[in-house]
Amino acid sequence: MEHYNLQFNETDNLVTDGFDVIDIDMEDTSADTIASLKEKGLKVICYFSAGSYEGWRSDAADFPPEVLGNSLSGWPDEKWLDIRRIDLLQPIMTARMDRAKAKGCDGVDPDNVDAFTNNTGLDLTYDDQITYNTMLASEAHDRGLLVALKNDVAQLNDLVSSFDFAINESCYNYNECGGYDVFVEQEKPVHIIEYKKHVFNVNCSDAKSHGFDMILKDRNLDAFVKSCY
Repeated sequence: MEHYNLQFNETDNLVTDGFDVIDIDMEDTSADTIASLKEKGLKVICYFSAGSYEGWRSDAADFPPEVLGNSLSGWPDEKWLDIRRIDLLQPIMTARMDRAKAKGCDGVDPDNVDAFTNNTGLDLTYDDQITYNTMLASEAHDRGLLVALKNDVAQLNDLVSSFDFAINESCYNYNECGGYDVFVEQEKPVHIIEYKKHVFNVNCSDAKSHGFDMILKDRNLDAFVKSCY
């Protein structure tokens, strides 16, 4: 994947001027909208959560109770998934990728793929996460989709070869951006989204010096965006 400027946006009030790639919700975005974005020359990356259960999704009934862990901090209606149960989760995730492909998405952005570092209530290990994330990347590539490694800063070295680019939310805010040079060294884009203005402003020059693409967004992913050029 060449280096592109990425916009991370909700489906309503899409802002695309000045961007080459847009990252939008896979389920909430219609095939017609995706086609219109691609007609403008944009690459379309489609977001879904691969590591958590969201009760409002159309396929929520496909998740058996035994794969559900603790609620995510700050998101009481969302629960961590037991990624050890690939036998149960892989068919759900590949079905999502099939829908993304059918809609015309160029790639996917599987979120919450760092469960082993969180309070899931599931006793997940580093190796459990590697196995699950590698499966996701392989299934995406089997469908001709690009795939992002979302956050998961502890496993960048082990997973860089499996993923096409990286996306991180707030790594400067949490002082976790240092490991992303491994992606740049392999000429794989690194897209950083910060949500605090002062963090964005202070670190813009550092992001540019490392070859990272960084934007400032509001938490609700509305039309506001500021790029670090």
